Amino acid sequence: MNKCPITYELLSEGKYSKNGLKWLSKGLKELHDFPYSTEEQLSLASQFSNKISIQGIQPKLSLKLNLKAGMFQVVEQGGSFILKPPHVLYKELPQNEDLTMKLAQSIGIETPLHGMIYNKDGSLSYFIKRFDRLTRGHKLPVEDFTQVLGYGRDTKYEPSMEKIATGIEKYCTFPIQEKIKLFTRVVFNFLVGNEDMHLKNFSLLIQDQKISLSPAYDLLNTTIVMQSKEEIALPIRGKKSNLTRFDLVEYFGIERLGLSEPVINAALKKIQNAVPLWKPWLDNSFLSSHLQKAYWALVESRLKKLQLDRQG
Repeated sequence: MNKCPITYELLSEGKYSKNGLKWLSKGLKELHDFPYSTEEQLSLASQFSNKISIQGIQPKLSLKLNLKAGMFQVVEQGGSFILKPPHVLYKELPQNEDLTMKLAQSIGIETPLHGMIYNKDGSLSYFIKRFDRLTRGHKLPVEDFTQVLGYGRDTKYEPSMEKIATGIEKYCTFPIQEKIKLFTRVVFNFLVGNEDMHLKNFSLLIQDQKISLSPAYDLLNTTIVMQSKEEIALPIRGKKSNLTRFDLVEYFGIERLGLSEPVINAALKKIQNAVPLWKPWLDNSFLSSHLQKAYWALVESRLKKLQLDRQG
């Protein structure tokens, strides 16, 4: 039995569930395979790398959804979706990122519409809707933290998480709300082994005359793919590895972010309550069985480090 790569629902026929198509667009009745193989997507991404505003280490394409044709189309500018093909070196990145984004949603982290689509060669690519694009081509102002803090692309790993906190305090309209979001994201990324959350993976969004953290993006378990010895991209208390509950909760959450213990405990309890849902999501994901096992083993070890297997 097939599964929908957008919702993970079991299917008796077809490749996508009705809910998956509806999430993409209420008017979408069917979705054809993306008309490019993995190799062709990587070639296109290389060609367009200097023409689109979504550059990075992972190859990307800008897309529009053509409702009439029932398919995604590659565009150089003005796309409302970003597509990430399978990576040449790192296996199952689309499956990894899609799952991790879904786990983030389960604890209340705001994420854009996302999922996976089948390519013409049967492989899967990951897509995500751009949160900075509204209808009729209107674009919301967004700055990632290299811009906010005055760093460059080549120095995106140099600052600390404390610097991110400083930027939130200085620029956000309601900094306490954004600090809670930041704390939750830091704990989540630690739990799922995302040790590549550098400055460019945090952004501020201006909407309705309010400056806030943008919806989360680029969330994936990089540890099981890259076998990194570090646990975080930007250090906390000068540490990138061997992080403890004290580092993340008592120091970063309470002392540095200034969040009260009741607020911290409520955030941790929300995570703890959602974790039992993670294993079923993981088992039902599109990751291969050996990566599912590696993913869950890492989550369990991190839960113990934060003492979330026993208390919140």
